[in-house]
Amino acid sequence: MPLLLPVFLNWMNLPPSVTPDRIVRNTFAPFQPMTYSELLSVEPSRLGECDITLMNLLCAEGLPNSEGLDVQSSLALLDGWASRVRAETQRHYYRFQRNPGEFDHSEGYFQMLMMAVVLYEDCQVRYNPERIATPGQAALDDGFFADSRDVFLHGLLGPQRMGTCSSMPVLYVAVGRRLGYPVKLVTTKGHLFVRWESPVERFNVDATAKGMNRYEDDYYRKWPSPLTEAEINEHGYLKSLSAAEELAVFLTIRGQCLMEAGRHAEAINSFEHSVRLRPASRDQKQLLAQAQTKADGVLGPRPPVSSARAISLGRISGPLEAPRDNTSVLIPDPNPLRQFR
Repeated sequence: MPLLLPVFLNWMNLPPSVTPDRIVRNTFAPFQPMTYSELLSVEPSRLGECDITLMNLLCAEGLPNSEGLDVQSSLALLDGWASRVRAETQRHYYRFQRNPGEFDHSEGYFQMLMMAVVLYEDCQVRYNPERIATPGQAALDDGFFADSRDVFLHGLLGPQRMGTCSSMPVLYVAVGRRLGYPVKLVTTKGHLFVRWESPVERFNVDATAKGMNRYEDDYYRKWPSPLTEAEINEHGYLKSLSAAEELAVFLTIRGQCLMEAGRHAEAINSFEHSVRLRPASRDQKQLLAQAQTKADGVLGPRPPVSSARAISLGRISGPLEAPRDNTSVLIPDPNPLRQFR
């Protein structure tokens, strides 16, 4: 069962180590690309200086249903959400102090759980129910990428507050980094998830439903699709992404949106940049080859989803449920919803 916390308990003074007193986006260097074209011209070694939110939003530039995108307003809104998460985390920190075992003796886990609660309860972030599918239902050209709001951050930051597993993990990383959390994006077959990776602890979280689940790497070797060691090595699965690799993922998603829109030449350009930034991953190369074939009008048999993994990135993972044969992976829920509602 996902873990939930209430957001209505009393304030108390807390040690400053819980979360920083200021939002840390401004600690990124003055370097801030202003357009998609400027972003593509940045040296990969400098991408770590760029806000992941900005990179994601710029990759949505010019896509279907991104016409009202206001990057600066979106950044300001996200700063506000991060401030809210910080305040609520401090306000409820006494719960961790009183009973750390309730949170697996992990302050990081408590912090991520509070983030999940605030984004769900206060910010009303939701998975788009129209985009929930199972691995067996996913197919190429099924319209998943037709609306950029479903797969980029502007959908979650817009009035509908909805996204998918292409965008929700990015939101958690964006908010977490504003609070100084050591959070990373990670890919597995058909899914993005979040990893807390500090010198003292490392764990994975998914928060696409009501609450948050914590999983070990082995969970993602089986869900949403089984992985082989060869696939892990060929595609770079289960590895914390660098900033350049994060941008490669966003460019992959952009390319798929462009393919859905029939803008093949632009899609090829996006995939080419993705390959440049993540050359060791087979995903990007497969997508580039498929886009080139389609643009040439020489389509072969439609490949199965499992052989074109990046095409399914984020599409087959709605609100999480543990596989029936893998329930032992779940950490027991010490804080079920019925205790609070």
